[in-house]
Amino acid sequence: MHRLVPKSIICLREGYTRQALLADLGAGVTVGIVALPLAMAFAIASGLSPERGIFTAIVAGFLISALGGSRVQIGGPTGAFVVIVYGIVQKHGYEGLALATLMAGVIIVFMGLAGFGSMIKFIPYPVTTGFTSGIALIIFSSQIKDFFGLSMESVPADFVEKWAAYGRHASSFDVRAIAVGAGSIALLVLLRRLGPRVPGPIFVVVLASLLVWLLHLPVATIGSRFGGIPRTLPSPGLPHLSYEKIRILIPEATTIALLSAIESLLSAVVADGMIGTRHRADSELVAQGVANIGSVLFGGFCATGAIARTVTNIKSGGRTPVAGMVHAVTLFLVLLLLAPLAGRIPLAVLAAILIVVAWNMSEIGRFRMLLKAPRSDIAVLLTTFALTVFADITVAVGVGMVLASLLFMRRMAEVTGISALTPESANEEDELEERRNAEAVSKLEVPPGVEVFQINGPFFFGVAHRLQDILGRLESPPKVFILRMRRVPAIDATGLQALEEFRDRCAWHGTALLLSGVQPMVLNAFRRAGFDARLGRDNICENINQALERARSLLAQPKAPS
Repeated sequence: MHRLVPKSIICLREGYTRQALLADLGAGVTVGIVALPLAMAFAIASGLSPERGIFTAIVAGFLISALGGSRVQIGGPTGAFVVIVYGIVQKHGYEGLALATLMAGVIIVFMGLAGFGSMIKFIPYPVTTGFTSGIALIIFSSQIKDFFGLSMESVPADFVEKWAAYGRHASSFDVRAIAVGAGSIALLVLLRRLGPRVPGPIFVVVLASLLVWLLHLPVATIGSRFGGIPRTLPSPGLPHLSYEKIRILIPEATTIALLSAIESLLSAVVADGMIGTRHRADSELVAQGVANIGSVLFGGFCATGAIARTVTNIKSGGRTPVAGMVHAVTLFLVLLLLAPLAGRIPLAVLAAILIVVAWNMSEIGRFRMLLKAPRSDIAVLLTTFALTVFADITVAVGVGMVLASLLFMRRMAEVTGISALTPESANEEDELEERRNAEAVSKLEVPPGVEVFQINGPFFFGVAHRLQDILGRLESPPKVFILRMRRVPAIDATGLQALEEFRDRCAWHGTALLLSGVQPMVLNAFRRAGFDARLGRDNICENINQALERARSLLAQPKAPS
């Protein structure tokens, strides 16, 4: 269970100095200030009240840092969840979202305990880029109403209907809201270039709020729409549990669990590259699961590792999980002392912050780069992107994974080949290895009545069918058929079945089947399935030379002179 020990305990064991504490305090306060407007903005974009984003950042942020497997990971609500959360809230309300998040937390905990941390790396890059870029476009689309100050009661969830509604209400734009939003974006971009250490989001929020208040601009604010923010965390409580609701929310809970796991581990990998450490993936997953459960208990919603805030933590000097815990405490103190002032924050400035977040998430450069990749990868990328935008992120991730898997299997099938063994087919690697067995492949003498074929690559269900047609392609069935398997690293059940059927076909033609150079892993599979006994252990030879000797004995032909 060493892999599940949190990094916070490891850092304390190594010795925690006063200098490290001061660095973590400074970084934690900085990240807490940066996280405040983002937490509220993500909650509002998800169809929730802004305080739920703060609750999530406080509770989940503290637990992720305290229990996680990364030294510098900062957790909380992120843009990746906006789409799925908004859809759940529209269908099932906050109660449904809370239950789905609770279920997702349990799933993530089990993923960590089962050692799934290392499995996340098998998700193809075009899939993650496709749905990340799709989410970015949807986040941008969801901010148009507040950014332009459009007078419309509600915004449709569907992407096409949303933009159609914007078109119908385009004439109701508010120049003052546009000025606040556009000015906020310009200032965010300027601060990023000229003062990267300045916490841009909080600086812009404070400045915009002051200007709106001093100039008495009649633009929508958190107070006018939501009635302000409470000054403390709510009492802990579980959502209503029912079998029917749990059954309905399984797809949504699974999507939340996968997104949380993927984004948190991607963030941890980015952090590792910046500070030269290695995170513990399974410990991080367990922490993410516990954090999501804890978030729901205190009125929050789903959370994960946030790449932007994690990078901010690193650049601010944070090097241990204490910085992440300080970030959560900072948010709690802000909630306790400054909540009434949050009501004055214009919604246009939060929309501007999320538009910048969406631009950063879009990964346009990487998207363009992937458009130059092989056509199969482009198909996965565009399919995942389109389904994220026009259908549902649950469908997008599922279809993207299935499509990527099918294309991978096709590529593997193309790599594996079955062909006759001839001097021309022997390459230098064959020659070097076969010399150790006393004779080079190119000098092997194959007796009349013997055919030698070889399989190059994994022998699985994608290529197993090719074996069945070999005898039919020969002019007449040979007396002995040698199948060289030195380059077969693995075999699956379909490959075993294909060999069984090929053995039966050889027997029907009166042909003896011999295997040579069987790798240990494949030989173990033969033994477990009992195939070695059915074929005859004498017919499984260590190398091609032994196989030819065995063929000569079956043909009752004397060994050829050397």
